Amino acid sequence: MVIGALSGGVDSTVAAVLVSRAIGDRFRGIFVDNGLLRKNEAADVMSMLREQMHVHVNCVDASKRFIEALKDISDPEEKRKIIGNQFIEVFEAQAQVISADFLLQGTLYPDVIESVSYKGPSATIKTHHNVGGLPERMKLQLIEPLRYLFKDEARKLGMVLGLPAEVTAERLRKLREADAIYLHELRAAGLYEQIGQAFAVLLPCKAVGVMGDFRTYEEVIALRAVATTDYMTADWYPIPFPVLRRVSLRIVNEVSGVNRVTYDITSKPPATIEWE
Repeated sequence: MVIGALSGGVDSTVAAVLVSRAIGDRFRGIFVDNGLLRKNEAADVMSMLREQMHVHVNCVDASKRFIEALKDISDPEEKRKIIGNQFIEVFEAQAQVISADFLLQGTLYPDVIESVSYKGPSATIKTHHNVGGLPERMKLQLIEPLRYLFKDEARKLGMVLGLPAEVTAERLRKLREADAIYLHELRAAGLYEQIGQAFAVLLPCKAVGVMGDFRTYEEVIALRAVATTDYMTADWYPIPFPVLRRVSLRIVNEVSGVNRVTYDITSKPPATIEWE
C-alpha cells in the first residue's frame, strides 16, 4: 500500500494522480490541513482531487498541532524544520492506520538543489520538508517520481494527465506588480500614448538565474508593446533600450519570484498581439 503526501499544489497532485492511475486502490492520499492555508483551500483541494481527478484522498485536520509547534518561532529555517517534522509525524500515524509500505512525495529537482549542498561550497538556499529522507524509525520507503523534474516539466506532465490549469493568487500578484511597473515606466518616458497596446505576460515556465551569490529558479515576465492603427496588423514597438533596461531592473528587483524579463519583438502576423 502507498500513502501519498498531498498539499494540493502542482507537484504533489501530479505525483498522486500518476501513482493513483498506476496502482488504483492501493494508493491512499493524505491531505494535511496545517492551519496555514488560504480561505476554503482545504475544501477546494479535496473537491479537485476527489471529484475531478478521482484520487482516493482523506483530509487530516492537524492545524492545532502545527500552530502550537510554531508558537514564538520567527526564524524561517527553523519554521521549515518544525513544519517538516510535524508532517512526518502526521504521515507516520496515518501510515500505521492503513498499514502502508511506501510514502509518495512530490519532490522536484529544485527542492533537492536548494536543500542539499553538492560537491563543494554550493549554498544550501533553504530546506524543504520533503527532502532529506525519513527518520529511521519509519519503515516506509520513499517514492518520488518527479525528483529529477523541474517545475515546468511537472506542469507539462500535469497537463497530459488532465489537471486543471493553475491560476493562483501568488502568480496573479507577480503579474499585476510587473505590469504596473511596465506601464508606469512607459508613461514616465512619454511613450504610452504612442503605443497601440502594451502589457506584461507571466510565462508558464521558470528560468535559472543568479541573484547575489545564489542560484534562483523563478518566474519569467515577457513584455509586449505594439504600434498599430487597425489591430489587424501590428509592428512591435521599438522601446528605447534605456527604458527597457529600467523596466527590467525594476521588475527583477521589486517583484519577488521573478528573475528574468524578455521583450517580444514579433509582429502581427505571424504572431497575434495578445498572448494566449
